[in-house]
Amino acid sequence: MPPDIFDRGARRRRRDRAAPDYAAHDFVRTAMLDGIADRLATVTRSFEAILDLGCFDGSFPAPPGARVARCDSGFAFARGSGGVQADEDCLPFADGAFDCVVSAGVLDQVNDLPGALTLARRALRPDGLFLAAFVGGGSLPALRATLRAAEPEPPAARLHPQIDVRSAGDLLVRAGFALPVADVETLDVGYGDLGRLLSDLRGMAATNVLRNRAPLASATLAAAARAFAARADVAGRVRERFDIVFLTGWAPDASQPLPARRGSATTSLADALRSRPSAD
Repeated sequence: MPPDIFDRGARRRRRDRAAPDYAAHDFVRTAMLDGIADRLATVTRSFEAILDLGCFDGSFPAPPGARVARCDSGFAFARGSGGVQADEDCLPFADGAFDCVVSAGVLDQVNDLPGALTLARRALRPDGLFLAAFVGGGSLPALRATLRAAEPEPPAARLHPQIDVRSAGDLLVRAGFALPVADVETLDVGYGDLGRLLSDLRGMAATNVLRNRAPLASATLAAAARAFAARADVAGRVRERFDIVFLTGWAPDASQPLPARRGSATTSLADALRSRPSAD
């Protein structure tokens, strides 16, 4: 087992703390669910059994005719959605239990992400669909910069390590998914002060749960607030960015199209380029 980067107990407590007022801070996950819905709408087949992995308040809607099982690492979210409590890298579901697995907003806080993706693939039936979204590399640049400016060297670990879109696609392949696709969309948000940003992060259960986290001193927080305010535009707002990485993959099945065998092309790229008409 890989070493734990995140404190599992702290993560559960933060999720329980966020549960009562989550709807006031759920805009990032709402954007993720909208993107997942758009991708799901392009699939012509229907699904009967869906796993909502990291369900939060259970706001992922059940498609017509589908049963949705909910799972969350936090007790309050799991209980409130009628689901089960489990970490994403320790799933209790049988192999082949679902024909679709969706996950929005949790995979960036999983200790064993390759293992979690492998378990999600194993929970799918052959030709089952996996759709996921999480906050990825490049997110929260203003917060990162202000914390670096406010804290003396060496700075403490304040924000989680982030996965970029290319690494995310590689993880899909490593987990055994067929036809993997990873892409990214950006959500831009304006904040009048650092306190509002931190309130949103607490409300969406996205604050620091690293095992080696250290308390944030009041003097450091005040310096960060001043550095954050100095980044404001003429309207008094600081632009913060959330890069949302979307993942799409399929459980392997013999019916799926296969890539062409290497070296099987009958025309070379050089010949094809030479045959193109020249521009006037």
